[in-house]
Amino acid sequence: MWLVRPALPDDVNQILEIAGAAGSETARLSSTLPRQREALAEKIKHSLTSLAGKTIAGGPLPRFLFVLEDTATGRVHGAAGIDARAGNGQPFYNYRRDALIHASHELGISSRVDVLYPSHGLTDHTLLCSFSITPELRNTEAFELLSRARILFIAGHRDWFTQRVAVEIQGVQHADGSVPFWDSLGRHFFNMDFETADQHSGALSKTFIAELMPPHPVYVTLLSEAAQEALGQPHELTVPNLELLQREGFQAGCYLDIFDGGPVLEARTDALHTLVTSQLKALHGAVGDADDGGGDLCLIAAGDGAGFRCTLARAAGTFEGTLKVPVKVWSLLEKTAGDEVRVAPC
Repeated sequence: MWLVRPALPDDVNQILEIAGAAGSETARLSSTLPRQREALAEKIKHSLTSLAGKTIAGGPLPRFLFVLEDTATGRVHGAAGIDARAGNGQPFYNYRRDALIHASHELGISSRVDVLYPSHGLTDHTLLCSFSITPELRNTEAFELLSRARILFIAGHRDWFTQRVAVEIQGVQHADGSVPFWDSLGRHFFNMDFETADQHSGALSKTFIAELMPPHPVYVTLLSEAAQEALGQPHELTVPNLELLQREGFQAGCYLDIFDGGPVLEARTDALHTLVTSQLKALHGAVGDADDGGGDLCLIAAGDGAGFRCTLARAAGTFEGTLKVPVKVWSLLEKTAGDEVRVAPC
């Protein structure tokens, strides 16, 4: 069975493997998941502190990291995170796409020009981030579980999160590592390749973005043709995640990723499909593990903070608002009869 649980210090090596070695298909996907051991270990430590509710006033804001585990082998096959506040206490930078009208009354000419404005308008929105999964699990139930489990966590800890939630989708990147938007714009100001800048963004303070990016509006027509075509377009490997998030209720707005020009999706937290359709039920009775064919396939989550667990299982409801699931699910969720779980349909 598949289980989503909080990341632990012992998961570091397996998460690093998922992040991908240089040149691998996985490594071509940008992520706020660090690829350096020390930075990743610190991220896990901060996540556990956040889950325990021990963040300090004036210190780093809550950030959470979860992993996808195959319970049959104990292997970790994916990771996904949530930042309670985008920017984590610092500005969260994007480009905001808008338009200017240039007109000359004397010549009778009027033209509309697309412009990118540096913005941190999404700062302090809740942010879904750090999604990474082994390639063979894309377009599977495990893929959906890892992504949607975060929303069940938000539903169970609603006061930790804001009214709006956002997620960045990686933009166009070619097999040779070239990134049209970055190569046309960012490279000229940062004097580094895309991967280096992206890793700095995930591991360091974001102040370097403000220090190096041009503070003035950027006219889209001055970008290369390839960069213009890439604006708001997802990386081909992120399309399954994009489509899943769209089914969840996310929509692309006017914001673009500041490095690769990929789309930034937004949604109202309380309107997310998984949150809206989830219900609280009490465990009551059980069906044998061999009887997995009964009931509907559901996401089932339980536990607070570091005790959070989420899995996929077939479950049958009762008229009393209770839930029957296979015995092994009880053990997986570390719950017993009468305990409350949150259930969402697949």
